[in-house]
Amino acid sequence: MNKYRVLIADDHPLARQAVRTLLEDDPAFDIVGEATNGIEAVEACERLRPNVVLMDIHMPEMNGLEATRRIKAQDPAIKIVILSVSDAAADLFTAIQFGAQGYLLKNMDPGDWADYLHALLEEDTETARRMADRLYYQFKAVKPSQGPPPSLLTPREKEILAYIAEGDTNKQIADKLVIAENTVKNHVKNVLEKLSLDNRVQLAAYAVSHRISRSGDE
Repeated sequence: MNKYRVLIADDHPLARQAVRTLLEDDPAFDIVGEATNGIEAVEACERLRPNVVLMDIHMPEMNGLEATRRIKAQDPAIKIVILSVSDAAADLFTAIQFGAQGYLLKNMDPGDWADYLHALLEEDTETARRMADRLYYQFKAVKPSQGPPPSLLTPREKEILAYIAEGDTNKQIADKLVIAENTVKNHVKNVLEKLSLDNRVQLAAYAVSHRISRSGDE
């Protein structure tokens, strides 16, 4: 049996404790550390050298998607599994683009967590194959490198596109930018029209492909 050194990255203490409780009884998992934001997660990976990071998306200081990108850049061997409250396609697509192996839903039956995590980490399982098939068809449907150039977008539209790539909803974007949610919706509609795209998955893929981010950091 494989033994996985696990780092839990989530800004909510109860969430971290819940994950720890779910995995502690499984001899395949050794919880080696915790992180409360993306920056801590990156630093902990350098220090603790985990095999697996269970990464929440929405965290302060640095979100889980950016942390995923940086961790995979410094150590591609580390497996990263995104923790999410939903299986939103944009979140999943961006996470995989940044190097994550898959995702776990926080509202899954607790009894399924360890089994599903095994399935994600052990590539010869049926669940892993189903996930690979799903990702293949999502990636095949999106052609982010094609289409109009980012120069067609206004600075505000690029900013909103960057938030979409990070997995934020319209409401979350509105709250962060202190504007009305309907204003965000209108911007998203305009961006879709300018780029000749159909949905948020394609927007996220476009942003990743063209390196559009709030930090501008590649």
